[in-house]
Amino acid sequence: MTVEYVRYTIPQQRADEFEQAYARAATSLRASPYCRTIELSRCEEEPSSYVLRIVWTSTSDHVDGFRQSPEFRRFFAEIKDYVDAIAEMRHYTPVPVMPSLYEWAGGSQALERLFETFYGKVVGDEVIGPVFDGMSRDHPKHVAAWIGEVFGGPAVYSTTRGGHGAMVGHHAGRSLTEQQRRRWADLLHDAADDVGLPDDPEFRSAFAAYVEWGTRLAVAFSRPGADTGVPEPMPTWGWGEVRPWPRESP
Repeated sequence: MTVEYVRYTIPQQRADEFEQAYARAATSLRASPYCRTIELSRCEEEPSSYVLRIVWTSTSDHVDGFRQSPEFRRFFAEIKDYVDAIAEMRHYTPVPVMPSLYEWAGGSQALERLFETFYGKVVGDEVIGPVFDGMSRDHPKHVAAWIGEVFGGPAVYSTTRGGHGAMVGHHAGRSLTEQQRRRWADLLHDAADDVGLPDDPEFRSAFAAYVEWGTRLAVAFSRPGADTGVPEPMPTWGWGEVRPWPRESP
């Protein structure tokens, strides 16, 4: 992950049109699989100063992926009149100053205990159990590796199990129901209590938000005819918010 900062100096008489241009341009950024979040801020002390903050999946994804894409061309068409007002445009590597969800949860051992307990519940469940008929013995460990990487841990799943594309493929054609999705989520929350995962409101709200987001995507990708070839990098999840999906505005 990389953070791009773009600093602008915009005269007062152009401020409104500049902000409106970026509101339109943000649609193209949200449509890119490489853009995680976008934020435009205006300086209180010097109102002519703006900072654009964009979180990309990587610098190469931004430079070699986004800038070669149709989304970039639509984005640039909206903001090209303000390129001369750029005072800085650089990429920064985030420096961790607070624990990741992976660390807060207890690392790989805690997550493996979680999913061993969870799938022990799943096997005998009449609603969700049939979905996992023939589940491999290593399946709980694989899912723990997925969640661990998503929560900020080592890149085990993407380097050994095929990353986001492989996970999407596992759900293709399964036609999961809302009842099954809810049961999966409920059993996972029960397992989190059983194994003693941290129960502070901040962690559990982030945990619950990911479970809700992830299970709804799983259902969407499981539908007949769903596009499972979306070139998405591995998701990342932290203590904050998530961008819209699908990325088109309602």
